[in-house]
Amino acid sequence: MTGWQVARPGPAAGGPLRRVELPVPEPGPGQVRLRVLACGVCRTDLHLAEGDLAPRRPFTIPGHEVVGRLDLAGPGVDAEARWPGLSPDSRLGIAWLAGTDGSCLYCRRGAENLCPASTYTGWDVDGGYAEYAVVNADYAYRLPGGYGDGELAPLLCAGIVGYRALRRAELPPRGRLGIYGFGASAHLAAQVALAEGATVHVMTRSPAAQRLALDLGASSVTGAYDAPPEPLDAAVLFAPVGDLVPVALAALDRGGTLSIAGIHLTDIPVLDYQRHLFQERSVRSTTANTRADGAEFLEIAARHRLEVTVAPYPLAAADHALADLAADRVTGAAVLFPDDPTFPDHPTRPGSEASAETRAV
Repeated sequence: MTGWQVARPGPAAGGPLRRVELPVPEPGPGQVRLRVLACGVCRTDLHLAEGDLAPRRPFTIPGHEVVGRLDLAGPGVDAEARWPGLSPDSRLGIAWLAGTDGSCLYCRRGAENLCPASTYTGWDVDGGYAEYAVVNADYAYRLPGGYGDGELAPLLCAGIVGYRALRRAELPPRGRLGIYGFGASAHLAAQVALAEGATVHVMTRSPAAQRLALDLGASSVTGAYDAPPEPLDAAVLFAPVGDLVPVALAALDRGGTLSIAGIHLTDIPVLDYQRHLFQERSVRSTTANTRADGAEFLEIAARHRLEVTVAPYPLAAADHALADLAADRVTGAAVLFPDDPTFPDHPTRPGSEASAETRAV
């Protein structure tokens, strides 16, 4: 099979990924193998490729927003019993959380995202920048209908982790939410907040992202460092820029909470207690997600049709997709599709039009 490995971490423009031919992986006990239909390109993949996240194993295949069809169940997996009604057209998803020990104090209290033994797709185990991917069946998601393959991919990390970050912000009912940065995760979290009656203000430097935010229903858009038009009850920082932490805290009303969504953040400047933290303002980090978060978010996505802005790339251009993400040339979510001419009306097939499942911008 064709896949991409992180060969030499470094700037995305310098080509840290290497395209390789590998044997199709065999699922072990408790695992299933998926034929990959789409894989999102996440900023965490970029952090790994560029070395912001230290590689945990050499030559890892990145990608943890994987949409696929069941290809082979490993020993001990009864796919029909696990996913009743599973058909050849049903789709399963692989997300960031790949495994936990299930027995530590964090797992026992429902905080498996904090498990010290947790493993992650595309970091500890190979991910979806390939034609096939293997996952522990306990960590695979049954995916909702009504979405194209490309639209589902960003839901599996951008959507799930953004949802957890939104909940960590403790936005009150019909509250005023600020969103800093407006990429793949932010544009999904914003729609959840809007569906629940929030007023959303978006702070981002990208003109294309500003237009998208307004199209989705944001009440205002400004530059990343500008003040929103009213005090905020809660804010979520999606941009991995530590300089924005005091900016967002200063925009909070009394008792407001700032939730930081990313796995990586540049250094935070010194905070001023009176301006940034007094009057019970809070700042919280977000660490991965639990499987319960994923199930809750995908249920919301099934009930509320989310608009997913997708920029399609062929698997053969995974390195270009990563470089475009690094250079802020992607609005919404970059998604890789397999280099397979048998996929009807495939958005990356020569001569085909972009399918209804993608909205390239």
